[in-house]
Amino acid sequence: MTGMFKTRLDAPVLCTREGLVGDMQADRRYHGGPDKAVHLYPADHYARLVAAFPALAGQVGPGTLGENLSVAGVDETQVCLGDVFALGECRLQITQSRRPCWKIDHRLGVSGASRRVADEGITGWYFRVLDEGLIAPGDDMMLVERPNPDISLARLWAVETAHRPAVDEVRALSRAEGLSAGWAKKLAQRADWLERQADGTNGGSND
Repeated sequence: MTGMFKTRLDAPVLCTREGLVGDMQADRRYHGGPDKAVHLYPADHYARLVAAFPALAGQVGPGTLGENLSVAGVDETQVCLGDVFALGECRLQITQSRRPCWKIDHRLGVSGASRRVADEGITGWYFRVLDEGLIAPGDDMMLVERPNPDISLARLWAVETAHRPAVDEVRALSRAEGLSAGWAKKLAQRADWLERQADGTNGGSND
């Protein structure tokens, strides 16, 4: 079961705090919920996927990677964690990067696509819904708040995927405004682990 296979809408759709009406997630342990209600994938990345996997030419477009929104002219280097955007009647806040999984390979029918998405940091991101309302095709997405101007999603992903990131940076990211609860907990735990390693302890017996 997967919610990866999505189709393009040509009419307005209601966006609630749980996501777009009519959308579904097959495994709610890892997908969906208020902190991951809406998934955006930058439209400019489709060409990069085709360049890496020519067999995808003519097959990649809005909805192909399970995204709810496809927007051109913006990517992970240009948006920041916690950014609030107005879209249609809604206000949406960026909560985390999307962590790619094997279902991308399954959906595209190619091996290595998920790894390429992760390695290049072309992951897209999740929103929480601050204000519910209608979203229509062609609506402009406008930035209205930026609480963390120094935390681009490219930076967040670089720390997330680093082998031994700086503990102070991990700790600061874990406390950043707007971050999803799941990533806040995970980053805080990682910062604790990194501190123990720096101190030469692992939380167990020293015998």
